[in-house]
Amino acid sequence: MSKQYDARYFDRWYRGHGLGDRVLLARKVALAVANAEYHLQRPIRSVLDIGCGEGAWRAPLLKLRPHLSYLGFDSSKYAIQRYGRSRQLHYARFGDFAELRPCAPADLVVCSDVLHYLPTRELDRGLPGLVELCAGVAFLEVFVRGDAAEGDEEEFRNRPAAFYRQRFKALGLRQVGSHCWLSPRLVDDATALEIN
Repeated sequence: MSKQYDARYFDRWYRGHGLGDRVLLARKVALAVANAEYHLQRPIRSVLDIGCGEGAWRAPLLKLRPHLSYLGFDSSKYAIQRYGRSRQLHYARFGDFAELRPCAPADLVVCSDVLHYLPTRELDRGLPGLVELCAGVAFLEVFVRGDAAEGDEEEFRNRPAAFYRQRFKALGLRQVGSHCWLSPRLVDDATALEIN
């Protein structure tokens, strides 16, 4: 990628802008946590955040579940240098998850606002690893052709929804609504109308 995920990028898109709205983020986090806990039938204990940026999900997650283990990965050298130590962030590109297994499978895997910027080859390389690292629910926030999404359009891949649905389903994920996908480990326990 030629785009620079530096301080100016995060200032432009996540501070003082709709994408950085703390109330909206808190609702999104609560939705993902509730979905994971509903299907796991217990409080979540671990979160893996792939493409975490500055680790914006960490604080609202810890507010809801103070004792959970949070681990974030991003390709922004700026974010890792600035927040890595204090927020448990580490450097990795999405494609690195073809081999990278940094933790046991997590109760909640977050990959928010990332996949629609990736070249198909990198997405296909890393996605099986993401699924393998998900023991509960994956929150995969993706925008597709026809969505009225607001935000960074540089290197945005304008793909149809079917492009992602086919890939997710081929790896055993099943949609449970609002960007949430059930891990293959839990699909057999779900009822017919809970999954899509």
